[in-house]
Amino acid sequence: MPGVEPTNGLRRVAATRYVTPFREGGSLPGLVEADDLGMYVLKFRGAGQGVKALVAEVVVGELARRLGFRVPELVLVDLDPELGRSEPDQEVQELLKASGGWNLGLDYLPGSFDYNPVVREPSADLAARLLWLDALTLNVDRSWRNPNTLLWHRELWLIDHGASLYFHHSWRPERFPAAGYRFDAADHLMMPFAGPLAEVDAELAARVTPELVREVLALVPDAWLAADEAFGTPEAVRDAYERFFAARLAGPRTWVDELEAARAARV
Repeated sequence: MPGVEPTNGLRRVAATRYVTPFREGGSLPGLVEADDLGMYVLKFRGAGQGVKALVAEVVVGELARRLGFRVPELVLVDLDPELGRSEPDQEVQELLKASGGWNLGLDYLPGSFDYNPVVREPSADLAARLLWLDALTLNVDRSWRNPNTLLWHRELWLIDHGASLYFHHSWRPERFPAAGYRFDAADHLMMPFAGPLAEVDAELAARVTPELVREVLALVPDAWLAADEAFGTPEAVRDAYERFFAARLAGPRTWVDELEAARAARV
């Protein structure tokens, strides 16, 4: 692919105040205020999961948005390490100092809380669609224990996609992830509620076109992709992600058959 501007489509803001950490996440995200007066949940490039978790957040979050799911706005947040100077928690202070430059922010949804399908049961169609999306993107982090979905204004919102596309943490050109990557959905949040997958698969697979994938990949900053040592250049990394999605969506999609078999076994 040709080179892509690093912020093609994602707004840029600058963090002006660090408010508080969120202790629930393994990467210690924090709430920040920005120069647009907005509040954002900040995912740090200096966290242990590294910049590839931010890449996954953008790719999967923006793909989900284009498939009709509700996802908080994603923005690029310029962080001045000096914001950590007055932070009393040493762990947070070190994280802020290690994360200077562009980080990822998710629009803060005040008053939202973890979604519980037992309290508000999803439709069979919505459950099937979310199950399909997570299987496509290999999102291993949407379970009963860690739903990574919020209820806000009585609607379901998707968050925290950093654990998706897990293969990119150890990929190599000569050992590229196969279309048949298995996805264990036994503990997935939506498995007990999902309807049949055949129609959902036909519709969503047709919508994830190469053009749509390129559009989403264009949102990832070049600097984040340039850090990938396996492929060398941002263009090569984008090409690799394109090949993954093309292989994943090529027929026959055995992973969809496996999902449907697992779903039908629970009915």
